Amino acid sequence: MERDASNADVERYLHDHIPMSRAMGTKVIEASGDRVVLEAPLEPNINHRETVFGGSISTLAILAAWTLLNLRLSGDVAPMRLVIQENSMRYLKPVVGPFSAVAHPPDPADWSRCRRMLDRKGRGRVSMRCDVLCGGEKVAEFEGVYVGLRH
Repeated sequence: MERDASNADVERYLHDHIPMSRAMGTKVIEASGDRVVLEAPLEPNINHRETVFGGSISTLAILAAWTLLNLRLSGDVAPMRLVIQENSMRYLKPVVGPFSAVAHPPDPADWSRCRRMLDRKGRGRVSMRCDVLCGGEKVAEFEGVYVGLRH
């Protein structure tokens, strides 16, 4: 994925390389190194209570944060693998319709530390946050730690 890619390019990349994103109906609404917004419809993510399955909410948030970091790291010369190490979700309300995950940029000090470690040791970690929204209202909160590994 390239740093200056269009939303359509980012969406195509996600669908081609992370098939679950296509199955969930994920759409890229906004994609930059400062903010990523992904959206998914209710229908392919519905559970037995006619609300969104919690796993789909978590997956969209993980994917939004991963996409933001991937875009930030896309200008690096050395190939890198970016993986999630740990995460937590807080589900605040049932999700009854289309939902979106908004990934926020990492804390600047945490990001600088991650970049230094990548340059020195070939491995760096950074914490990320996402808000999950439905109908403009926050319905879940995500926190995760991602690790970049140089090949």
